[in-house]
Amino acid sequence: MASTYSALKIQLMTTGENLSTWGVVTNTNLGTAVEEAISGSADVSFSSGDVTLTLSDSNSTQAARNMRLNLTGTSGGARNLIVPAIEKMYVVNNGLADACTVKVSGQTGIAVPAGKTMLLFNNGTDVLNAVTHLSSLTLGSDIAVVDGGTGASSASAARTNLGLVINSDIQAFSTQLSAISALSVSDGNFIVGNGSTWVVESVGDARTSLGLGSMATQASDTVAITGGAITGTTVNGFVVGTNAIGTRTISTSDASGGADGDIHYKY
Repeated sequence: MASTYSALKIQLMTTGENLSTWGVVTNTNLGTAVEEAISGSADVSFSSGDVTLTLSDSNSTQAARNMRLNLTGTSGGARNLIVPAIEKMYVVNNGLADACTVKVSGQTGIAVPAGKTMLLFNNGTDVLNAVTHLSSLTLGSDIAVVDGGTGASSASAARTNLGLVINSDIQAFSTQLSAISALSVSDGNFIVGNGSTWVVESVGDARTSLGLGSMATQASDTVAITGGAITGTTVNGFVVGTNAIGTRTISTSDASGGADGDIHYKY
């Protein structure tokens, strides 16, 4: 009976097969096939198109069997690398100018960004991200802003690098501003301080807060004055009030009483 082959195309000899050459076959299995799967590296060249890797029934060297795949050549746009539908780990280094999606034919796969390296797992159906959680991560240097980081190892330096310096680029948090932002924006509301925070008042309440009476709402050409006195005010060229001539009065009532020099205007 002839040999069969595993998913990684390691030659599986039958009993009694290759009596005089089984050592050569075993050496190739271990020194080529197994070694490629565990620690081998293969270049995969692109030329403005997708690339499909296959595995044939042979324990001789094959790119698709290697642990590390180094993508080289010209991408000419986002590309796909199609790999065999077998369970296998891949370390993919994308040396192309564009992203490359590593996947099983007809599946979604994982896109490896240009210039980046990712650890991927082929589960026999599709290629997945092999690492989905890191309990901790220590970086040799700060991640640059252009790479999605802050280029800093402190909050202050990060804000500077991102153009978010407090009181220079952005407003510092203020409880007063926060209170104002929470107020109703209904038409006619006035924002006033109540001694501890900011509140809104209606038009009438705002007049009361300002100490204004009903006169504040009268039209400029129709003003009714009830009570009080007007002194030293000029009306049509006449000064209303007490002066050397006498008292001048403007009223809708008839004149009564008075003294020498007084003038009464009735309208």
